Amino acid sequence: MKPYYFKSDLFEIEPGEDQEINPGIYGKKLALWLSRQLKSYGYEVDIVEEDWGRCLICSRSPHLLWVGCGNVYDQKLFKDGKAPSAGDITWQCFVVAEVSFLKLPFRPLKSSPAKKKLYEDLGAILRNEKRIRIVEDA
Repeated sequence: MKPYYFKSDLFEIEPGEDQEINPGIYGKKLALWLSRQLKSYGYEVDIVEEDWGRCLICSRSPHLLWVGCGNVYDQKLFKDGKAPSAGDITWQCFVVAEVSFLKLPFRPLKSSPAKKKLYEDLGAILRNEKRIRIVEDA
């Protein structure tokens, strides 16, 4: 499943938010917005900050199922040390299913249906927002 790439002016960057993760990595408002949307689809969501963006954990059992989100880093957007405007950024979201290494020999991986559903729900969420425009590549 390939990531969703999109443009939107919905997710304005908060001053200093990249200091929470890594320079040039944004998406705090995207993660909060997406968390609310996923909850409306019945997911219980926890947001975890990672060095590459935010991880929205949607399920922990029987395996870890999560959405990664943030901006695609583009050096050209950084001028005079200022953060780019939200509308200039290409945002990305992707779905991951993780199974513990210890469980693999004893239990077959059954993440496909849950991962596929989360991917489809994520796509519906993004396509249903009028201020989001899906793009082909980053």
